[in-house]
Amino acid sequence: MKDCLKERIFSPEFTETLNEDYRFLHAHAETGFELYETIGYVRKRLEEIGLSPKACGKCGLVVTLGEHAGGERSGTIPEGMKERGAFLVRADMDALPIAEESGLSYAAKNGNMHACGHDAHTAILLGVASVLKQYEKQLRFPVKLMFQPAEELLAGAKDMLEAGVLSEPEVEKALMLHVMCAVPVETGTLVVSNAGVSAPAADFYTIEIKGKGCHASMPHLGKDPLTTAAHLLVALEEIKAREIEIGKRAVLTIGALEGANAANVIPDKILLKGSLRAFEEETRELMKKRLQEIAEGMGEIYHTPTSVEFTSGAPTLKNDEKLVALCYEALKGAQPVLRAQDFPAGNSGGSEDFAYVSQAVPSVMLALAAGDSREGYEHPLHHPRMKLDLRALPYGVAGICRIIASEIIPLYEPRT
Repeated sequence: MKDCLKERIFSPEFTETLNEDYRFLHAHAETGFELYETIGYVRKRLEEIGLSPKACGKCGLVVTLGEHAGGERSGTIPEGMKERGAFLVRADMDALPIAEESGLSYAAKNGNMHACGHDAHTAILLGVASVLKQYEKQLRFPVKLMFQPAEELLAGAKDMLEAGVLSEPEVEKALMLHVMCAVPVETGTLVVSNAGVSAPAADFYTIEIKGKGCHASMPHLGKDPLTTAAHLLVALEEIKAREIEIGKRAVLTIGALEGANAANVIPDKILLKGSLRAFEEETRELMKKRLQEIAEGMGEIYHTPTSVEFTSGAPTLKNDEKLVALCYEALKGAQPVLRAQDFPAGNSGGSEDFAYVSQAVPSVMLALAAGDSREGYEHPLHHPRMKLDLRALPYGVAGICRIIASEIIPLYEPRT
């Protein structure tokens, strides 16, 4: 299988199929768990490849290849060892509620946008499915492909785990890939995370401030929730500035203010929505506690009852030391690859709900350079004018397949 990867994956026909999948998914961007066209397309493509995807959770899909690979080795297991479990690869499928301004001929026109590159992740995993199906009889252990919704809500991975994605067959190790752009790295380069935490824990929250609406000319007759919101925005900045020691990495952001719609009206209610992120659980819990205390206290000061709801979140993403080393060795010399410590653009503070998988089984996160800033790809992820360099797609497929096909990953492990 390894010897055929380059010839197959980088062929014009295979590359064009990847591009077609990407363009369709990009043009039909959907958010959260409401991925109706996306799921229909992915299911259809998997069935065309010759696979039988199964529903998992609210709207996830899972497909397993080489499910009987272990059984075919029956009777050859060394004493004291056991066969390997399944190797899982995850792709997220959801977009963001961002109006696209990329100017692409296949830009989404429904008010959503694949500004985080999940369309690329899905297209790449469809490519992986196609390659593995062709070489399924050569697989040395089962491979499970996880097509996940609602990553941007930090809710989809947890939903699929609760639905049993890590069982039948039991998953032993897992991998995810995320594209990146507007970085000074050659397109197609894979970056293998360092061992340990590579993405912080995160929590989304909504702060509700209840006021008393009135005419703007008579503010003394009401209770202005905007005044509370303004003071709260400033006060929350002090958590990071004054309550967390200098060496702790954390960030707290208010990203949305809803409820104020007229210049001459004091509204009844205001909603503030944001997120907080931390690389240590102790820091995360401190920030959540102080956020709630400060919000409620500010509400009391201005006579506007205030409450905090934590709507979703994810733990830290942990990279397994042995799996990190195995992935780097499998890729080294076969295609462009960097270790995270050699990546010139530094670390990202973005969170990732694949973290739930990484807390359950040994896992690794890969990044794929898909937009060299030196070649004009200047807009980063989550920007309405972000574009990806589609030349990266086959490198993503090849990297994942090379790791799966690598002789470095042993057939057996010690029986415990």
